[in-house]
Amino acid sequence: MDYEIFELGDVALLKGATLRGAKLAYKTYGKLNADKSNVIVYPTWYSGQHYDNEWLIGKGMALDPDKYFIIVPNMLGNGLSSSASNTPAPYDRARFPDITLYDNVTLQHRLVTEKFGIKKIKLVVGWSMGAQQTNQWGCLYPDMVERIAPFCGSAKTAPHNFVFLEGVKVALTNDAAWNNGWYDTPPTKGLRGVGRVYAGWGLSQPFYMQELWRTMGYSSLEDFLVAFWEGFFLPKDANNLLTMLWSWQHGDISANPVFNGDIKKALGAIKAKAVVMPGEMDLYFPVADNEWEVKHMPNAVCKPIPGVWGHFAGGGANPVDTKFIDDNLKELLAS
Repeated sequence: MDYEIFELGDVALLKGATLRGAKLAYKTYGKLNADKSNVIVYPTWYSGQHYDNEWLIGKGMALDPDKYFIIVPNMLGNGLSSSASNTPAPYDRARFPDITLYDNVTLQHRLVTEKFGIKKIKLVVGWSMGAQQTNQWGCLYPDMVERIAPFCGSAKTAPHNFVFLEGVKVALTNDAAWNNGWYDTPPTKGLRGVGRVYAGWGLSQPFYMQELWRTMGYSSLEDFLVAFWEGFFLPKDANNLLTMLWSWQHGDISANPVFNGDIKKALGAIKAKAVVMPGEMDLYFPVADNEWEVKHMPNAVCKPIPGVWGHFAGGGANPVDTKFIDDNLKELLAS
């Protein structure tokens, strides 16, 4: 086990359930300095776990563990933190409760403050759902968070994004083996179907037209669909995917008692210096959505990631996109 567990005790969730014996899995990189001023928080994304974030961490990079103390908290529902797959009855499997961005970030805040005694965070950064959590950090803890860099994400899930996720949900739950969440063997047809649905959305039309999957080592389009996309989702737990899908569909940094659904108020509360980086051809989180959000953030700029890799511009698969993100993070941290 290359990560640690922070025991949260019994946690009352925003939607009313109590998650008893809640656990937050996390991994740290680098060392916390004496005055605790070198902290970066880097939340995980939909279905991802801490090791899936490591492509953006390294010596000489913006997220350099020789300089910074980097905390990667795993989202609730991702299989390492409290999830449908590892929670005992009665909140196991299909009964695992609904988890909000607010739940994830307030519990991460407990980790940062209670475990490490940290009062200031130099940067919160994240991709996709990690970007949603990044925005949530910024508005809930404006006096603590100095900088944010959400990339390929949003402050509120758009209706079109919600509809895409309905397709993912149906692909999974239409497998008879899913058994309303009470399966004993994985619903593999449904998991393969999720991969096929994702394939048309995660990457742009020009990506496929240019056959850029070849640069990833795949010999044909079908090879890419089977080996990459089906292979990506087959190891995942279906109930965990559905837990995080609900969190994504209902992603809204204002949907909590602090902002009472006022998204402009929530965006306006983000004091941190912000660099928002949408993928230029992201089909989930289009540039226009981020441009609107930035207009309501007091200290933010929007810098689209150029190119045709769509949402996966932020996934670490394309070195050119990775350099763009890393360069902007270096500039932000130096400011």
